[in-house]
Amino acid sequence: MVYVCSDLHGFPLKSFRKLLRKAGVTQEDTICILGDVIDRNGDGGVEMLRWIVKQKNVKMIMGNHERMLLDCKGVFDRSRGLRLQEILDLDNYLYNGGAATIENLEMLKNKNPAEFDRIVEYLENLPYYAEVKAGGKSFVLVHGGFDGFSSHRKLSSYDEYDLLWSRPDINTKYYATKTVVLGHTPTYFYGKDCKGRILKTDTWINIDTGAAYGEAPALLRLDDLKEIYFNKENYNERI
Repeated sequence: MVYVCSDLHGFPLKSFRKLLRKAGVTQEDTICILGDVIDRNGDGGVEMLRWIVKQKNVKMIMGNHERMLLDCKGVFDRSRGLRLQEILDLDNYLYNGGAATIENLEMLKNKNPAEFDRIVEYLENLPYYAEVKAGGKSFVLVHGGFDGFSSHRKLSSYDEYDLLWSRPDINTKYYATKTVVLGHTPTYFYGKDCKGRILKTDTWINIDTGAAYGEAPALLRLDDLKEIYFNKENYNERI
């Protein structure tokens, strides 16, 4: 089975593993996380990153927040000052909720520099998209979507802005023969009835249920498009 989720944004690892157990996920299944594990809440997603790096069945795709972190990673190098562009990138990153992640990664670096280096290397090598098959269907996994989309364009022709920052509107159409699965835009942006819920259209599915803003993440099982939600009665455990 192939499960996807996105935009965890500091959601506690303990609670996320409860969601996996609820879904019945095993080591034989694949979990694809469509970026934005970090920032905004809790420890900034550092414990989650430490776990992800060790899981052979977890695959992660680059999110715009991981990209912002990497763009200002010079903040962790005390041997030199920040360059002007790094200062600008850091200011933008902090504006977008990166303080908790920087603070907790700094503590990890001081305590276990080798593990810190492994995490940074892992993030630097994240793909920007993936194609998977499940349940006899084809899917394209991406963080934000496809700016300038054309069904005739090769996936490799899209740049990082196209893939990380795109926000499809409800009428956007992608492929006729494969479904795009994405995050980045909390589904409540599409209307109050979508709040905290996965949004499915004819050609794309948005699985960002708003964990950055007080909701909980959800899982989508691609094999049968089953939606699995975090138990609301356990919600306070993430605070």
